[in-house]
Amino acid sequence: MWEECLVLKEYSSEYKNKYVGFVGMGVSNLPVIRLFIEAGAKCIVRDKNDLSGRDFYPDLLEKGVEFIIGDKYLDDISESLLFLSPAVRPDLEGIELARKNGIRVTSEMEEFFRLCPCKTFAVTGSDGKTTTTTLIAKLLEAQGNKVWLGGNIGINLFATLDSIGKDDFAVVELSSFQLMKLSQSPDVAVVTNVAPNHLDWHLDMEEYVEAKKRIFAFQNTNSVLVLNEDDKYCRSFANCAKGSVRMISGQNNTDYTYFDEKGIYFKGEYILPDNEIKIVGKHNRYNYCEAYTAVCDYVSVDTLKKVASEFGGVEHRIEFVREFNGVNYYNSSIDSSPSRTKACLESFKEKVIAISGGYDKNIPYEPLGELFARKVKFAVLCGATAPKIANELDKVGYTSYSIVNDFNAAVELAKSKSVEGDNVVLTPASASFDMFKNFAERGNKFKEIVNSWR
Repeated sequence: MWEECLVLKEYSSEYKNKYVGFVGMGVSNLPVIRLFIEAGAKCIVRDKNDLSGRDFYPDLLEKGVEFIIGDKYLDDISESLLFLSPAVRPDLEGIELARKNGIRVTSEMEEFFRLCPCKTFAVTGSDGKTTTTTLIAKLLEAQGNKVWLGGNIGINLFATLDSIGKDDFAVVELSSFQLMKLSQSPDVAVVTNVAPNHLDWHLDMEEYVEAKKRIFAFQNTNSVLVLNEDDKYCRSFANCAKGSVRMISGQNNTDYTYFDEKGIYFKGEYILPDNEIKIVGKHNRYNYCEAYTAVCDYVSVDTLKKVASEFGGVEHRIEFVREFNGVNYYNSSIDSSPSRTKACLESFKEKVIAISGGYDKNIPYEPLGELFARKVKFAVLCGATAPKIANELDKVGYTSYSIVNDFNAAVELAKSKSVEGDNVVLTPASASFDMFKNFAERGNKFKEIVNSWR
């Protein structure tokens, strides 16, 4: 416990009998609402969507929370403090007007970084965020530290502030949505890479890149920025850094961490043989380099080796599901972009049977043509992006694919196309929102189907 001050209790008590607004009823806002209710604030939830059928609605209504729902949900904002959920754009007209009227507009992550008493690590990027974030947390924990994991994964860190000690470590995964609302930066920032993603939400690629840069935009000379030298955007970010820059690479020897087919090197010293790393894939070598470079001041090489030998990866990321009739089935539902699917497929030595397609985020699919021709034995395409992916396959003369309309049928078709020794991989290269709530639900459905076979 950070005994000097219960910072969260003191912070929330300032709003006793004042109005606190919450725009968008995302997962991140619910614990914060409960916190302010306990502090005696008058809470208002503003959301375009009807929330009356949600589990939390009756309880919050009973506790006096006011709900403003529908197209006019941003009208007449007069609260003292306004929290935005990650999915809400900060430049909506009603929110901009609230700022002009002197209302403090913030977010759970903004307030967390502003008030957190301990050293903070944060990770962003188009690919590898969750694995790298998880690795940082596991490395610090294995060294004997108390670690708090949150952001896109883990717990609500803001609502946990009074339990965080000044000698602890906070490790945070940050999306571009969250970064758009930040004017605070972590002590140690990591950018894994930048590739087209979420262009259905961002105005264009330029805005997406600028959002990623905000993870280090407010750092100082004592801060650390870890970048992937092999990514052109990351290389350019080095020129904007406020603190020290640590580069990692899978192509060149760097001053910090790099890897080749033999394993991982740190400051020129060979520290981790590749065959001692439990999880497969070149992309995971990048993740290890980024994670260790972020924590090298606090974690020994022996601890790195221990974690590498034990860590089996994160669910929905090239996750082995089962072997059935001599065929291996893998769930990589997290692959919501072509760059993720490329990293996934490059992890397999032989051609695979791929199940791809999903929600359309308005990102380009050109890279999949050459990739599938080289790495995919047969492709089953399903979902809103199936025609787009098929178009790219047609361009390179790749014809070993079928389009189906139903997810269950897609999995069954992949099964029927497989023979003993094959690998069947769910790697959508697309988001999940056309058929599922999120990538986890999609991955779990895939596992449910595969595990039901007898």
